[in-house]
Amino acid sequence: MIAGWLLLIISLLYVGLLFLVAYMGDRRPLYPRQPKLRPLIYSLALAVYCSSWTFYGAVGTAARDGLAYLPIYLGPILLFVFGFGLLRRLVLVARQRNITSIADFIGARFGKSHGLAALVALIAVIAVVPYLALQFKAVSTSYGVLSDLTAPGTTTLGDSALWCAILLATFAILFGTRSIDATEHHHGMMLAIALESLIKLLAFMALAGYALWRGPGLQETVHMPQRLLADGVSPGFMAQTLLAFCAMFCLPRQFHTGVVECEDPRDLYRARWLIPIYMGLVSVAVLPIVAAGMHLPGVSDGNADIWVLNLPLAYGDRGMALLAFIGGFSAATGMVIVASVALSTMISNDLVMPVLWRIRRLRLEQRNDVSTLVLLVRRLAIIALAVMAYLYHHLVPDTGNLAQTGLLAFAAVAQFAPAMISALYWRGASRRGVISGLLGGFVMWMYTLLLPALDSKASWLEQGPLGMDWLRPHALLHLSGWDPVMHGTFWSLLVNVGCLVFISLRFRPSLEERLHAAMFIDPYTSDSGGSGDWRGRVVVGDLRTIAERIVGLRSTERAFIEYGLRRGRVLQANEAADRALIQYTERLLAAAVGAASARRILMGALSGTGLDIAEAVALMDEASQELRFNRELLSTTLENVSQGISVVDADMRLVAWNRRYIELFDYPDGMVYVGLPVAELIRWNADHGECGPGEVQAHVVKRICFNAFAPMAR
Repeated sequence: MIAGWLLLIISLLYVGLLFLVAYMGDRRPLYPRQPKLRPLIYSLALAVYCSSWTFYGAVGTAARDGLAYLPIYLGPILLFVFGFGLLRRLVLVARQRNITSIADFIGARFGKSHGLAALVALIAVIAVVPYLALQFKAVSTSYGVLSDLTAPGTTTLGDSALWCAILLATFAILFGTRSIDATEHHHGMMLAIALESLIKLLAFMALAGYALWRGPGLQETVHMPQRLLADGVSPGFMAQTLLAFCAMFCLPRQFHTGVVECEDPRDLYRARWLIPIYMGLVSVAVLPIVAAGMHLPGVSDGNADIWVLNLPLAYGDRGMALLAFIGGFSAATGMVIVASVALSTMISNDLVMPVLWRIRRLRLEQRNDVSTLVLLVRRLAIIALAVMAYLYHHLVPDTGNLAQTGLLAFAAVAQFAPAMISALYWRGASRRGVISGLLGGFVMWMYTLLLPALDSKASWLEQGPLGMDWLRPHALLHLSGWDPVMHGTFWSLLVNVGCLVFISLRFRPSLEERLHAAMFIDPYTSDSGGSGDWRGRVVVGDLRTIAERIVGLRSTERAFIEYGLRRGRVLQANEAADRALIQYTERLLAAAVGAASARRILMGALSGTGLDIAEAVALMDEASQELRFNRELLSTTLENVSQGISVVDADMRLVAWNRRYIELFDYPDGMVYVGLPVAELIRWNADHGECGPGEVQAHVVKRICFNAFAPMAR
């Protein structure tokens, strides 16, 4: 046994090392500008995917269920080999739109919806809290196995899960919430997470080598795959592989590390082969540990999840046992830190701040600086997450093996996959369809997986609610004989996809949703000067004032200086802002408070300058009219017609046009934009003699009445 105080000191020293690395990484960025080192750090940071579940639970799963441990590694390998285009598109869209989280991504795609983003954030929190608790459980279990405390966790001072939660929450607050800009790259944190991934890999490989040396030998280890194959593949193998595939981009921590923190999309090409190698090494290293555990009586009789710890203890090798503890502690800390940072951003941007903005008593719109409030909310969110995970760890102690708890979280976050994939590839997906799909899938997940996990001894699980056996959570509609995870995954994703497709086909996406979809569906088209030479009634100083109140003075100055450098001139406070600068300001705000809140803030501010709501929307649209409609089949058709054509909607506002239409009436640059009242164009035409003799207003009324029954075409 190892003294408990020694384990605590080792843990403190390890976290201290992470603090030092993160601090140095922030003060002196070691890798961002080095094209050879940056992809390596990025790839290692992506390996935060391998949590304590994969460090301890993979060995336990292999010992109990044979090859059932492989899906957790096979899913990411398949994603990086065959689903690389999906990852690349995610990264490109996130960089172009200043996406801060999964909730921001889905909400921004479907009309910048506050409600949808809040729903995604709520689901993410409920899904990940049990996963955070799993990490605390792994640390507490390893502490109890190695220490000389007879009842670890029974007192406050001896509760390893408690001090683990405190240490990791402190780290996440110090290095994950320094800046309000959630898209600002956390170089120190990424460097520390990369170091953790390297440490846990080296520790696991060292344990595999130790097991090979102490265990039955190389020959027996080589025959392990054959023995595991003899037991057959578990019924849930394919479902678990699908869940692991989706988890690599649906887990909040993976989205944050792989998408938000990606500094250069080209880094993905290096990660495309480094991540499969990493996963392959870990999956192979499981075999000698399992072989050694099976052949050692003192080990094989115990909990298979802690064979990694019991194996060196059985031989009295305390040094190797400490290495195993450090490796498992490293696997847990990396996951908790990144997940806390990612979830705190969603809680702040999509749950708390939208509510605070609506409370008039707070008068946030009159504050000179709300950045400190946003950072405070994020820090409190991290503390709240640690408390909830800690309580879950104690209130739901009998959660089965580590793998079951991990798969529970994977099945929950997999509900984001249909929405994310449709956001990138299906123009017809609507906000109503996505909301109904998420709600239906999440409710089904709670019924078939979460509730049975919370109370596995409840009578209704076997008899069904009110005695209706066809509603049993693990045999819904009498579909029995399946693995519970496979059963829950099947029903939740079936309901999710079914609702998304049916509702989207029944209620087609609105014009606003279709316009927002353009950049997501085709992120490879560059934004080519859609702002034109238009000048409005909003001055640069107004935009700077709005930005300073949200993101702070220093961040605003840096952003506007960078914008001016790209344009080759210094922005003057009293000069009129063009459409591109307004869009740039919106994206700057979106990086801090999310896309939906940024739109709401600027809408209110611009409306106060004398612009009406429609004009404000047009100014802040995510792309110019050329970028929107050149991607559409309608645009292609219009541009190939020799006549001048324009299309208006039911409110007599301009929707689409071709280049010949602009040339025919010789409209000034920037005058024509999506949402422009067609009456303005008719009035301009009448003023220039295009409508013949008569009063201007008479021509406007006459042609508006005509266009109420037919699209205007010239």
